[in-house]
Amino acid sequence: MLELKGIYKWFNTGNNRTFILKDVDLSVKEGEFISIMGPSGSGKSTLLNVIGMLDDFNEGEYTFLHEPVHKLKEKQRSSLYKQYIGFVFQAYHLIDELTVYENIETPLIYQDLKTADRKAMVADILDRFNIVGKKDLFPTQLSGGQQQLVGIARALIAKPKLLLADEPTGNLNSKQGEDIMRLFKELNNEGMTIIQVTHSEKNAEYGSRIVNLLDGMIVK
Repeated sequence: MLELKGIYKWFNTGNNRTFILKDVDLSVKEGEFISIMGPSGSGKSTLLNVIGMLDDFNEGEYTFLHEPVHKLKEKQRSSLYKQYIGFVFQAYHLIDELTVYENIETPLIYQDLKTADRKAMVADILDRFNIVGKKDLFPTQLSGGQQQLVGIARALIAKPKLLLADEPTGNLNSKQGEDIMRLFKELNNEGMTIIQVTHSEKNAEYGSRIVNLLDGMIVK
């Protein structure tokens, strides 16, 4: 499904170059469930952002569904992302001016769906996440855990081919966290490819493979 080859990302401060990712090679097959682990500052979120086409990189090649991402223009990358990738952010990234309902509906607007179909899909996922009663509230009226659930619902609504999740259960209580991990496992069994960044050994075990990062490099 995707392949990273020799990916480097750095920033320059004066004459010094600080590496965030160093010579990263990663190949992900369709249907895999991968957990990325490593200490804080090891480059996990950056790697996820590179895979999700939200961050550029300085050197290397990235192929996603046979498309050379490193050669694509921003517009082409953005269209690939919207079509195939769902992203659960650590900091929610909900749109404050939109209600819960509208936030969740957003990814569907990029797809050619009838209003009635969109309504049915949103209703279904609101129900699945037990947040029907919150649909007319704005993000600022929700607790952190509720915002996280809305963020996950939004990422899943369009049934992406690839789900990227950055500490998906970080703001949830243990029961909610377990429910979400079980849901991810179900979706993975149905064929969705998932890559999650996690600090939790327990969550990592839901995956079929663990990738360890240290100082921007994958540790074999």
